[in-house]
Amino acid sequence: MSLLVTGSIGIDTVQTPHGSVEGVLGGSAVYFSFAAAPFTPVRLVATVGEDFPDEFRQVLAKRGIDLAGLETRVGSKTFRWSGRYEGDMNAAETVDVSLNVLAEAAPNVPEAFADSRVVFLANTHPTLQRELLAQIRTPQLTVCDTMNLWIENEREALLATLAAVDGIIINDGEARQLTGQMNLIDAARAIRDFGPRFVVIKKGEHGALLATEDEITVIPARPTADVRDPTGAGDSFAGGMLGYLAAEGCYDGQTLRRALLRGTVTASFAIERFSLNGLRDRTKADIDERVAALSRMLSIN
Repeated sequence: MSLLVTGSIGIDTVQTPHGSVEGVLGGSAVYFSFAAAPFTPVRLVATVGEDFPDEFRQVLAKRGIDLAGLETRVGSKTFRWSGRYEGDMNAAETVDVSLNVLAEAAPNVPEAFADSRVVFLANTHPTLQRELLAQIRTPQLTVCDTMNLWIENEREALLATLAAVDGIIINDGEARQLTGQMNLIDAARAIRDFGPRFVVIKKGEHGALLATEDEITVIPARPTADVRDPTGAGDSFAGGMLGYLAAEGCYDGQTLRRALLRGTVTASFAIERFSLNGLRDRTKADIDERVAALSRMLSIN
């Protein structure tokens, strides 16, 4: 099943208690694509500047990602982000950010991508999310992400986007901010009232919560003591989850729960290495092995 993602492509500089990297490939759409690729072909729609290194383009192509929707803007520069993690590494401190091409018009969806069946709208302005979604003819599953900036400053636009999608993947702080509900079950139900038929709330090292019309599912994060770089963990979670759903072509409650496991396991690979190195060579077999181990851990007779 065809899977399309739109979001940022960036050049990152990251520092954590375990080291640092400078000028590496990053961005929400990149982490999502790398995480989803073991499950299904990925179509990428994004923009970069003419400074985007050709070696980064080759890295994306080698992962099997369809780059027909990658637009290079002449005279523009690629989005750049520099961040630092300290202590428990649960939150990044932005040291420097240059929006560059992200401050320009959104990319167009190529005609060849307009028949995509599963669409993930990674974090960007909610109006741009709807504009891109309008270019897809008959999607079967649409899911979005968002952030505190849009919740605070673009609430009405965000609510319009939520009314147009099937699901949202959001973190716990954003869920509370959006709804005013401190209890995450209440927050998830309140978000469903805005329109999405399912809500996934990411809780970092404490796992994730899935709310559908029929039930609430909560799973822990896959335990690991080898956390090196949390950058892209949330987008990797979304990529693992949506990649599995696209491959299955089924979106009922049981399949969503199985996808939740794939999301948390895929994110566990991402955080174990800097940049994309935790995901770069991972296969579906690698993910399946960890899913089986996590499933055994959750099974209590």
